[in-house]
Amino acid sequence: MGRAPRRSSNVVTMADVAARAGVSTMTVSNVINDTGRVSAATTEKVRAAIEALGYVPDPSAKRLASAGATRLGVVYKKSRSAFVSEVLISALDAASARGVQVLTMDCDEDDVDAIEAALSGLVRQGAQSLLLLPPFAERVTGRPIVSELGVPFAAIGTGRALADMITVRIDERAAAAAMTEFLIDHGHRRIGFVAGPPSHSGSIARREGYQAALQAHGLAIDPAIIATGDYNFDSGLAAARILLERPDPPSAIFAANDEMAAAVAWVAHSLGLRLPQELAVAGFDDSPIATRVFPALSAIRQPVTAIATRAAERLIAAMRDRAAGETDILFDFELVPRQSTDMRHL
Repeated sequence: MGRAPRRSSNVVTMADVAARAGVSTMTVSNVINDTGRVSAATTEKVRAAIEALGYVPDPSAKRLASAGATRLGVVYKKSRSAFVSEVLISALDAASARGVQVLTMDCDEDDVDAIEAALSGLVRQGAQSLLLLPPFAERVTGRPIVSELGVPFAAIGTGRALADMITVRIDERAAAAAMTEFLIDHGHRRIGFVAGPPSHSGSIARREGYQAALQAHGLAIDPAIIATGDYNFDSGLAAARILLERPDPPSAIFAANDEMAAAVAWVAHSLGLRLPQELAVAGFDDSPIATRVFPALSAIRQPVTAIATRAAERLIAAMRDRAAGETDILFDFELVPRQSTDMRHL
């Protein structure tokens, strides 16, 4: 039997080079395309592996990476959420005004391998920075992928600052505490809460704020009147039924976003409860749905457009000059009272 022919150089892959050099494929790509941040020692190892293997980069991929356009990548979970829509539009507007292209990719938040593949895919397509919507920052912070990709990261809507990326946010904990205090000031002592998914650090912070306000007033934290949703209307319906069909339902319910708060109002109406006389309802975000239900929802307003715009601006600055800047940017929130909690607004 004849010996198998030796592989020609054009079938050597980037993965082969990465394996020989002991680095990630993204690091190899950064060396080839002169992008990202790679140390001199690592660069030398990659170049030595390329020479040893006879690797020939794909010229079309190199042209794409060096085509001259500045590109910002955005990773988000596909949904009909007003929050997601407003962030995407705001980031696109901010980038377009500065001559920057936006590449987007929706992803499954439950699979960290899929998240990392999405991030790597965007950088391969030419993204020179990455903006993460909740909860993707929480899933990858502290993982090697953040440094390996060699591009600046920014996250919005996190419940805390993250050490390896820019964060642009409000103080979620303080905002939730403020709304809970508002309901307490209106005479409520049994306040239910519809929490967001625990994979979001912002959800955790909102729940902490709710609980801190109760404790500050000597009120018990009752797990029986806390339910968890998924930041969508259907999950809010399920949570509301759990809370309102109890023999001892709360007199007020604070939901961690407006869509779930609107669902609480819908269930309350279906049960014949009058708002706010028999049940007060409050939300978070002050998205358009807050004023499209009856009665209109009291809500915490966070400046989503300003937050998304600032995150895009900060990433563009980081891409272009690599200068150090703010790494944790906090915006003010506002409590907006409406008819769902206060008879005086009817």
